[in-house]
Amino acid sequence: PHHHLLLQTWTNGINEASKRALLAWEKETGIKLVQINGQRRYGGPPPGWAGGPPPAGTEVYIARLPQDVYENTLIPLFESAGKLYEFRLMMTFSGLNRGFAYARYASRQDAQSAIATLHRFQLRKGCAIVVCWSTQKRELVVNGLAASVSLRELEAMLQMVTEGIHSVTLHASPCQRQAKLAVLQYRSHEAAALAKKTLMEGNLRLGEARVRVDWLDPQLKQKLQLCEEKPSSSWVQGDKSPAVPPTLSPQNVLECLNTLCWKHRLRTPLFMTKCVQVNPNGWQRFWYQAAIPGSRVPINGFTWVSPDRQGQSEHEKAKVVAALHILRVLGESL
Repeated sequence: PHHHLLLQTWTNGINEASKRALLAWEKETGIKLVQINGQRRYGGPPPGWAGGPPPAGTEVYIARLPQDVYENTLIPLFESAGKLYEFRLMMTFSGLNRGFAYARYASRQDAQSAIATLHRFQLRKGCAIVVCWSTQKRELVVNGLAASVSLRELEAMLQMVTEGIHSVTLHASPCQRQAKLAVLQYRSHEAAALAKKTLMEGNLRLGEARVRVDWLDPQLKQKLQLCEEKPSSSWVQGDKSPAVPPTLSPQNVLECLNTLCWKHRLRTPLFMTKCVQVNPNGWQRFWYQAAIPGSRVPINGFTWVSPDRQGQSEHEKAKVVAALHILRVLGESL
């Protein structure tokens, strides 16, 4: 109990002034904030709301919040862009926010206006927040498929038992030898959730293997994309191109590319990277473009970048993926 009391005192002591300001604001406005399972919620519906909840596609995702900022600052700010239906701030047990929140608006126009006016808004000097559409999960991963499963038979089976499927891709499983996994993308979150339930309840069997169905998490998505981004070693033949070892450090990738360009009297590539999406757990989606001056083909694509603390910036990581893409394209054309 003594330990618990100490923890409580320490927890209450964190960020005391901001917590007091929040309480005063709640009292003054009469607003009730409800905390359940690590998120604190306002509205859903807010006081004085008439009618049903807003349609789908009215929620925005807010990231890069300073951890000692609360609803007394955030709700008035996000209400300035349009009519709020609900605001959810993710919280740590010590009463700091977890750096991200969701705001749901009365209409899609209001949500759009929040993105237009508040994305990159400087909440404090040097602290620009991210505001973008909230993406509802629509992708499932099916694990434990036999290596012999073909895409055609999998698609046929899925079309029989689920609805609203948009695409199916098969990959070698990164964690099981002699096994495949499939990524299923559905047209809506509802269709994906229903498919997940159906597939799990139906004890899906394909060939001999029993399979598992889960939501596709960003880390696995990133891993699968990186596996596909890696240049295949089939083009590294003769002594024209430097061989690309299977595991490359970021530095090696760029050196490898420079050496290849130098050997073929090509100029040094130019890179452009831009962050277009941030996930609640810190993964960032980058758009990249790479071009070799003098060549007419710009190379571009998207990649997910992990938030590890290895000192390399997210833009650098996206640049490495772009360099791998150039290596692959060059390798095929030289």
